[in-house]
Amino acid sequence: MTSSRTIIHADMDAFYAAIEQRDRPELRGKPVIVGGDGPRSVVSTCSYEARKFGVHSAMPGTRARKLCPDGIFVPPRMDAYTKTSRIIQDIFHHYTPLVEPLSLDEAFLDVTGSFRMFSDGETIARAIKSDVLRDTELTISVGVAPCKYVAKVASDLDKPDGLVMVEADSVLAFLAPLSISRLWGAGKETQARLGTLGFKSIGDIQERSLDELQRMLGDASGLHFYNMSRGDDDRPVVSSRDAKSVSQESTFGTDLTDETECHNILIKQSDQVGRRLRKAGLLGRTIRIKVRDGDFNTLTRQCGVPPTDNDFVIRQAALQLFDAVWNGRTGIRLLGVGVGNLASQSQPVQDDLFSKADNEKDGKVLDAIDHIRDRYGGGSTRHGGSYLRDSDPDE
Repeated sequence: MTSSRTIIHADMDAFYAAIEQRDRPELRGKPVIVGGDGPRSVVSTCSYEARKFGVHSAMPGTRARKLCPDGIFVPPRMDAYTKTSRIIQDIFHHYTPLVEPLSLDEAFLDVTGSFRMFSDGETIARAIKSDVLRDTELTISVGVAPCKYVAKVASDLDKPDGLVMVEADSVLAFLAPLSISRLWGAGKETQARLGTLGFKSIGDIQERSLDELQRMLGDASGLHFYNMSRGDDDRPVVSSRDAKSVSQESTFGTDLTDETECHNILIKQSDQVGRRLRKAGLLGRTIRIKVRDGDFNTLTRQCGVPPTDNDFVIRQAALQLFDAVWNGRTGIRLLGVGVGNLASQSQPVQDDLFSKADNEKDGKVLDAIDHIRDRYGGGSTRHGGSYLRDSDPDE
């Protein structure tokens, strides 16, 4: 190991399901599955009681029902999950500013610079676990190690409510007995290939030289797995990242076959994306759509525009892109709108001379609508022709 850092990987235990069991005591100790059990539904997560039956996240709901006939399916409550996540993130930031969220329930923390105030990594990890339990009534599993990769592996080994410490001088011994499935970057196909070469454990890879691995796996893969098998991972904890795109997409329980209905969805999504851009102080130069049909064929299309956060510009581009691919014959399973190639509103941009006045007029309208929505909710108002369908309850 070349690093002297102390990295924590903190991962909530069955987060969504645990919140449902916390808020509904009658669900405690029972197999709770967050998501639907219909043909188009997937499992978001499930309680440990359901996992005993083989249920796991991203599994089709129908499959989960077969594996766990007595499973209790509950719809996701993203507002509740997000609210709890904010509490957890505040706890993380109490101990270090170097927090890299991976999702609502998972983050890396670099606590190397926190020792003087909070003592060592194990003490900080135990304090985080105690604070999370106190403030949310939920458990969290934590791995502490000299790098991100080893910390993440460690946090997963003693769930739920685990704490696994890996000191710098014990990384090789810690990794050696673990399956190659624990290698970062080793998907199922790579695992099968490694297996045919005689690699069953990470220790098997540790026994090979870099030259041997590169001859067997190629230069890039050989170097990667040589480093991973030794816990040599210098990736920093990134406390904030510039957004690469802002997008909104929806999957439908029944395929859409009406062009007007598709237009209404795209218009609504364009409005949502535009509002998120304005809230983030961002402008985008590329408009994209994503379309998936009932046979799971997916295509994307995009076009360039002057830097914008304008709903009207986004929707016009999205509709034109959709009309260019719509054939009227195949049902639509998924639609999405995204804006990429982002820049801060504070950066100077080149205005279109002929559209500047229209943009200023649109901006005043959109500012007024944003103000009303902020005060009264997302479905309280919309500009003309926004969409014909009712608002989603989570707007």
